[in-house]
Amino acid sequence: MAPFKQAPLPYDFAALEPSIDKMTMEIHYTKHHATYVKNLNDAVKGTDLEKKTLEEIIKNIGKAPVAIRNNGGGHWNHTFFWEVLGPKKTAAPTGAVADAINGQFGSMDKFKEEFGKAATTRFGSGWAWLVAQNGKLAIGSTPNQDNPLMDVSDFKGTPILGLDVWEHAYYLKYQNKRPDYIKAFWEVVNWDKVAENLKKA
Repeated sequence: MAPFKQAPLPYDFAALEPSIDKMTMEIHYTKHHATYVKNLNDAVKGTDLEKKTLEEIIKNIGKAPVAIRNNGGGHWNHTFFWEVLGPKKTAAPTGAVADAINGQFGSMDKFKEEFGKAATTRFGSGWAWLVAQNGKLAIGSTPNQDNPLMDVSDFKGTPILGLDVWEHAYYLKYQNKRPDYIKAFWEVVNWDKVAENLKKA
């Protein structure tokens, strides 16, 4: 039996409209994410990694073959991404998240600007992240399907919020206009989940 499974999407494919269109969500979840899971299962088959959790594999990814790094990262990143998105329109965080963001970046607008910069300037494919790092918040990005939990990552920390900036995440609706997609992303952030991630971190 394949050790890794794709969790059900926590909402309908059309739930994030108009920010993220139904067709993009459907292709992204059923084709891209599903393929990472299938390829990861194929790659770990018959190895001792079959018995490890995805987190254990990710944290020691430097020792793993590139297929496990790419597909393990793809599976972890997308699972995380679906959870920090949601149809409930809460324009801005409150409580501990708001306090942490304002304390670290000065204001929500300043934070969005910094995060947007990390997402826009990531050359090619990759991810932008807000992470907890030694009790502070930090913004950065990773290439391809790497993430800040990986031992090989230049940017480390515990992910609190992440944004997929691979073209497949936005091209159908936004074409080459990545900044428009980043702006729309703020309309569908699940701040409750972000607060939960911060608490755990």
